Amino acid sequence: MTTVSQTIETEEDLLTCLHIKLYHPQQASRGFYTLLPLGNKSRHSAEDPLRLGRDDQACTFALVDPRVSRKHLAFFAYRTPQTPDMLFTIQNLTQKGRLSVNGSVLNYLERMDLPDKALIRFGEYEMLIVRESGEAKGSFEVEFEVLAVPPSRETCMCVPSTTPVMDTGSHVMNGVPAELRSQDPLETDETLICYS
Repeated sequence: MTTVSQTIETEEDLLTCLHIKLYHPQQASRGFYTLLPLGNKSRHSAEDPLRLGRDDQACTFALVDPRVSRKHLAFFAYRTPQTPDMLFTIQNLTQKGRLSVNGSVLNYLERMDLPDKALIRFGEYEMLIVRESGEAKGSFEVEFEVLAVPPSRETCMCVPSTTPVMDTGSHVMNGVPAELRSQDPLETDETLICYS
């Protein structure tokens, strides 16, 4: 009589995980991340794009910030015949701002492959994304974490951009800065210099 092995690996045990580590210079005084499942892994179908923006109805994950576009960016899972790993692309969904991935700028609807470790910048946000490989084909996990310091400073992945990413200027009118008067997204990308 043959015995069937009781140690069958399940997809739940072997999911690819996107670790998304967030930073914004004003995160301590504002509730930007109140709609995110911080510290908890959430499971997602690989067939569906994962969207991030300020609209919690249109996006998988939402940031509470009027300067973020309604739909700001999206991650798409994919596989290739050459590797068993689940890989990802990132796409810029905002018309009002740019997105940079390890210093490479993506304009509206442009997308690129996401490396295993990527520094993503939009507005004053920095996101360090680390892909942890798994063997599951149909789904993956996402885990959000808030960082106390900018990941560009911590990892020294600072890539000075040649042109600042800014769509609207800021000036004071009637004592109120433009950022506080406008409800439209205002995306800026501050260049951080990394010292070794």
